[in-house]
Amino acid sequence: MKKRIMVVGPTQAGKSTLANLLNDTDRPLRKTQDVIYGKNTIDTPGSYIENASMYKYLIATAQTASHVLILLDSSRPVDVYPPGFAKTFTCPVVGVITKKDLGLENVNLCTQKLSGIGVSEPYFLVSLNDNTGAAALKTHLRLVDQKK
Repeated sequence: MKKRIMVVGPTQAGKSTLANLLNDTDRPLRKTQDVIYGKNTIDTPGSYIENASMYKYLIATAQTASHVLILLDSSRPVDVYPPGFAKTFTCPVVGVITKKDLGLENVNLCTQKLSGIGVSEPYFLVSLNDNTGAAALKTHLRLVDQKK
């Protein structure tokens, strides 16, 4: 079974846009309550992190993941993750700060939040508008042919 990268984050944080980027596709974006399995990703609904009773589904789904990406939207850095949340996963957890171009003033706050939920550096700042930072994230996740 192929291991995929699980993408977790609040509603409107850029999960599906990032999943499309990591899958090299342009699947139509729409709000859904379904987990969507892509070529390289597992795109989870925002409600799974926004409702503590759904955490068990995130934890169970992560059992088949190579990595978990925990997203924070720098334009709207809401508190949805409990302290130490990243420690519940057995695979590597990577912090991704999305929409860096829309909330540059909140990047330090986002890094503090990622640290508080147990995500270790490096953190990746990504603009889903122009894909700035996406190449570094893909390289870290080994989704890029490193011989280029």
